[in-house]
Amino acid sequence: MPQTRIPAAWMRGGTSKGVFFLASDLPADPTERDALLVRLLGSPDPYGKQIDGLGGATSSTSKVVIVSPASEAECDVSYLFGQVLIDQPAIDWSGNCGNLTAAVGPFALWRELVPAPANGEANIRLWQANVGKRIHARVPVLDGLPLEAGKFVLDGVAFPSAPITLTFLDPGSAEGGGILPTGNPVDTLTLDDGTPVDASLVSAGNPMVFVSAHALGADCTASQAELNADAALRARCEQLRIAGALAMGLADSAEAAARRQHTPKLALVAPPAQCQSVDGKRFAASDLDLLTRVLSMGSFHHAIPGTAAIAVAAAAGVPGSLVSRQLLNDPVGPLRIGHPSGRSEVGATTHTRQGQWMLEAAVLRRSARMLMDGWTCLPG
Repeated sequence: MPQTRIPAAWMRGGTSKGVFFLASDLPADPTERDALLVRLLGSPDPYGKQIDGLGGATSSTSKVVIVSPASEAECDVSYLFGQVLIDQPAIDWSGNCGNLTAAVGPFALWRELVPAPANGEANIRLWQANVGKRIHARVPVLDGLPLEAGKFVLDGVAFPSAPITLTFLDPGSAEGGGILPTGNPVDTLTLDDGTPVDASLVSAGNPMVFVSAHALGADCTASQAELNADAALRARCEQLRIAGALAMGLADSAEAAARRQHTPKLALVAPPAQCQSVDGKRFAASDLDLLTRVLSMGSFHHAIPGTAAIAVAAAAGVPGSLVSRQLLNDPVGPLRIGHPSGRSEVGATTHTRQGQWMLEAAVLRRSARMLMDGWTCLPG
C-alpha cells in the first residue's frame, strides 16, 4: 500500500518547535485527525524518544498546530494548538502555546492565507481556538515573504532572527471573569502527605499554579538538568499541579487532572538573584525582576513557555500574589523574568473591574522560522 502523504511544515516558534498543517489537509473527524497526528509525531513511544515520527520527545518539541481561514469576525486566521503526549496515544487540546503562536502568522503568509505587504510588517489578527482569544501578530516582511534573518536574540534559541511582536488581547479567563479563578491572590493547596502549601492560581494565557521555590526547598537558580534530576521535587510539584487544577475547576477528579498534562502548568518563583544561564551568560540580581522555573508535561522547561510568561506578568500586577511578593522593586518597563536559558521580557496591563483583577493585554517579542516545508509521510 502506498504512503499517506500530507502537506505540512516544520516550524520553530520562540523556544518551541512543531508541525504545522492547514485544516483542509487533515481529516474533518476529530478522532481520525488525532489518531493520524499522534502517529505522525511517533506516539505512543514506550522508549520515550518518538524515533519513528516528527516529535522531538520533549514538551517543547512534541506539538502540532492546525491553521485555517478566520472563523471569527475581525480576525484573519484561526489556529488550534495540540500538545502531543509522548508515551500515550493522545493530544491535549486544553490550552495554547505562546511560543508557537509566533509561527502562526509566518505560516499563514507562506500558505497565502493572508495578503502580505511588499516590505515592512504584516499585521495579522489571530483567533486562538483553544482558549477563544484574539492575538495580534506583527510579522516582518521582505519582498512579500516572511523575513526570518535579523539581529533579535531570544534566550533559549541559538541563532538571532527577526523579531515578531505578539499582543495577546484580554488573555485572562475564557469565561470572561478575572484572572484569579478562585478570586483569591493566594490559596492553600495540600500535598499528598497533608502538608499545606500556599499557591497563587492564575488564568492568563493558560491556567497556572505559582508556588514559592522556598516553600518546596528548591533553588530557583538551578539548571533544568539539576531540577529534573530531583524526582521527589517533581513529584511534589505534580501533586500541587493536580490540586491546583481541582481548585480552579479544570477537572472533576485527581485522575482527570493527571491526564490533563498540558494545563495547568506549575511554576516555582523566587526573588531575583545572581545566576548563570545554560549557555554561560551571567546575570546580576539587578538584571532581573524575579526568577521562575516552569514545569511542562512533568519536567522542568529549558526556558519559559510564552503563556507562562504572560501569567507571570499578570500575577506580578496583583498585590499580595506569590509572584508580586518576589519583586524587590516595581518594574520599570516590561517584566524581566529569569529562566534556565536566560531572561524573557513581557509587558502586561492589569486593572480591577467590579472587584476582579483583569489582564487587558500582554505583549511578547518572539521569533520564528520555517525549518522544513513539504510532506509528512506515513506507511500505508
